[in-house]
Amino acid sequence: MPVTLASWTEILHEIDAAIQARDPGHYISVTNTESMYHGLHLPEHREFIRSADISVCDGVGVSLVGRFNGLDIPRRHGPVLQLACCEYGESRGWRHFFYGGKEGVAELLVENLQRQYPGLVCAGTHTPPFRELTAEEDDEVVALINEARPDIVWVGLGLLKQERWIAQHLGRIDAPWMAGVGAAFDYHAGVVPWAPAPIRAAGLEWLFRLVLQPRLRARRYWWSLRFVLSGVADGLYSRVSRAAK
Repeated sequence: MPVTLASWTEILHEIDAAIQARDPGHYISVTNTESMYHGLHLPEHREFIRSADISVCDGVGVSLVGRFNGLDIPRRHGPVLQLACCEYGESRGWRHFFYGGKEGVAELLVENLQRQYPGLVCAGTHTPPFRELTAEEDDEVVALINEARPDIVWVGLGLLKQERWIAQHLGRIDAPWMAGVGAAFDYHAGVVPWAPAPIRAAGLEWLFRLVLQPRLRARRYWWSLRFVLSGVADGLYSRVSRAAK
């Protein structure tokens, strides 16, 4: 499962190139340790990561596994990616559409982002009901988004659901980019605390989230821990095997 090693500048340039060419159908996978775990066990999610134009490492666990396997994988958090795109695209007129979040969250998100980036262009927002859409409802959502002509569709439906939505709408959503950023909606809307910068820099954001949301995070972090332990063990085994030769 690939992870992008590119710098922020290179990533933003790649995004901008597709936007300037108005080339639809690209997407970004925000790939954390839980996503990696599901990629190992769910073929459709593995294919989603593999087929992404950009797969950013969202979490210290993926970087740690990379280190034990001889790879230097930079962390590129989903919430930071969203802010970087808002800032970089401000002077370029990028059009952002925000799909997902709980009721009212997308509107708060836009309000806060436009306060931080006054030139940010919001093409639209939509909060779907917390259930499977009918085919007719889904067609209406596609028409709503396409009529707004966004450059980036930010999808905040939570891991697996948002990736599945993006995969199902490739070729239907007429936008250069789609990206599932999950918790970024809540963080930037201010409805869930985002870990302070020093905690994020130390790679302890997961602990901050676990303390705040123990019931929600416990099972998900168990999946992440299984991926990390397995990846570290594989790396150590490879090192021992090479040393023995």
